[in-house]
Amino acid sequence: MKLIRKGNLGAETPGLLLQDSREVDVSAFGEDFDEAFFDSSGIDRLQEWATTHADTAPEFPSGMRYGTPVARPSKIVCIGLNYKDHAEESGLEIPREPVIFFKATSAFCGPNDNLIIPRKSEKTDWEVELAFVIGKRASYVEESNALDHLAGYVLHNDYSEREFQIDRCGQWVKGKSCDSFAPVGPWLVTPDEIEDIDNLGMWLTLNGKTVQKSNTSNLVYKIPFLISYVSQFMTLLPGDIVSTGTPPGVGLGMDPPLYIKSGDVVKLGIDGLGESTQTAVNAS
Repeated sequence: MKLIRKGNLGAETPGLLLQDSREVDVSAFGEDFDEAFFDSSGIDRLQEWATTHADTAPEFPSGMRYGTPVARPSKIVCIGLNYKDHAEESGLEIPREPVIFFKATSAFCGPNDNLIIPRKSEKTDWEVELAFVIGKRASYVEESNALDHLAGYVLHNDYSEREFQIDRCGQWVKGKSCDSFAPVGPWLVTPDEIEDIDNLGMWLTLNGKTVQKSNTSNLVYKIPFLISYVSQFMTLLPGDIVSTGTPPGVGLGMDPPLYIKSGDVVKLGIDGLGESTQTAVNAS
């Protein structure tokens, strides 16, 4: 299944993208796609409901805004330097263990919402990433059964303000958590829809020019390992998002570095997970 949420900010309605490309409102199912939904086998129950009700569910109006495909998670966990060639372009060694950092949930936004360049920002950067959504509480999970805790996959642009992240004191989180810095979607795609998660093309363009082009086969640490690893340090709750890192081609790695300015248009996509577009605007 492909789960969607559509509508104005803060008033999104749950829905499904069907095999025939119709986008239907599943409000009649009676639940939003939040922690309680995932924690109660919501995807299985929704699949059963859709078998008899999806064909008659009302369609969303054309052009309606995409919200995030899941309601706000308890946390957004990110993995840094998880593509060998991205670490090289950053002048850094492949970490002997995954680098973990957070994005504030207030950065979470719809896939096509505007990118808000923070006040005093000079180094706002892009990062196309494969992310996954936790479907079942995960604590001290073994890698062998890690995928039992998976709800599905989403497209994520892990925006970063490099001066806030690197040049100023403290942790990466303050360069990762500005408003609009975590556009996710358009869909949550369940694992059965993806033939091989470790072989998906991914790309990002800036003003029509391709700057990132890679494949999920280049991930250093794969998803089962990441679920197990992160769960050794914190409990992952249903609906939580884990973003797996970005390939090379970020602005920081260019010579000279290139950063986003107001009016720039960023587009990105991953095979099977859809595409998203953000237009940059300055913070008011």
